[in-house]
Amino acid sequence: MTRPYRVRRSCLAVPASSERFIAKARGLPADELFLDLEDAVAPSAKAQARANAVAALAGDWGGKLVAVRVNDATTGWAHRDVIDLLSASGGAASGAAAAAPDVIVLPKVTSPEHVVWLDLLLGQAEQEAGLPVGQTGIEAQIEDASGLAAVNAIAAASPRLEALVFGPADFMASVGIRSLDVGGQPAGYAGGDVYHYALMRILIAARARGLQAIDGPYLKVRDTDGFRRSAVSAAALGYDGKWVLHPSQIDAANEVFAPAAADFAQASRIIEAYDRATSVEARGAVMLGDEMIDEASRKMAQAVVARGRAAGLPASTPEA
Repeated sequence: MTRPYRVRRSCLAVPASSERFIAKARGLPADELFLDLEDAVAPSAKAQARANAVAALAGDWGGKLVAVRVNDATTGWAHRDVIDLLSASGGAASGAAAAAPDVIVLPKVTSPEHVVWLDLLLGQAEQEAGLPVGQTGIEAQIEDASGLAAVNAIAAASPRLEALVFGPADFMASVGIRSLDVGGQPAGYAGGDVYHYALMRILIAARARGLQAIDGPYLKVRDTDGFRRSAVSAAALGYDGKWVLHPSQIDAANEVFAPAAADFAQASRIIEAYDRATSVEARGAVMLGDEMIDEASRKMAQAVVARGRAAGLPASTPEA
C-alpha cells in the first residue's frame, strides 16, 4: 500500500488517561494528535486509558491525523494495545464507520525486530477487523543509544513506516548527558548543540528511506522562546515537525515548520513545470528559469507544498 504524505508540523501528545484532555484536543489546530498510552499513563491506569483511546477514535477529529502511542514492544501491554485499538474498527467490513487509528507510534525502538513485530501484529489485527492490510502507518521513536546505533535498519524495517521520532529525555539518560533540562543544552558543553549528532543521524536514516523526521518535545512548556529556538533549529536542519506537549506550543510549531511564502510558490511552480514536462512533452527533466528540475526536485517540492497548504498559504500564480 502506497503511504500518503501526511503533514506533521505539530504533533500534540494527549494523555489517554484524561477524558478532559482528549475532549479539549479535538478543537486544537495541531496537524497530528496522538493519544498516549505509554509514559503519560501510570501502570494502574493503562487499561482505562486504552478503553478511553478506543472510545475517542470513534469520534470526529475534523480530518486531523490521529495516532496512538502504544506501550513499547517489550512490555506486557503492547500487544493488547494494538489488538484492542484495531478490533474497535471491526464494523468496517460491514460498511460501518471504522475507528482505527491512522498511525501507531511505537516507543523505545531499539532494533528493527520491534518494528517487524508491530507490522506483523497490525496485519493480523487488520485482517480480523476487515480493514485493508497495510492501512495503519507506523512512527518509530528513537530514544536510546541502541536505537540510534540501529537507526538505518529500523528505518528499513517496514513499508508501514512514515516517520522517525527523536526521544530526547530517554536518550539523555541512555548516553549520560549531564542535564535534566530536556531539549536544552547542558551546562559546560562547548560543542554547540548536544543533540546535533543524534538528530542528523536520524534525519539521514529517515530521508534514505523516504520517511519524515520529527523532533521530540521541549519540556518547559511555559518557555515559549526556548521552544521556538529548539523548533527553529530542527526546522533549519531539515526536520518536518516537532512534538508539542501543550496547546501554547502548537502555533509556534505550525509557523516554524511551514515553508516561507516564496518557497511555497517556487515549489508549486516546480510541480506544475515537471508535470507538464513529463505528461505533455515526455521529458524527464526541464528548465525552470535558471534551474534544471527533475524527479528529485518534484519530491522535495511536494513536501513543501503539502506543508504550505496545511499552513493555509494561498495558491501561487505561475510565472509567465
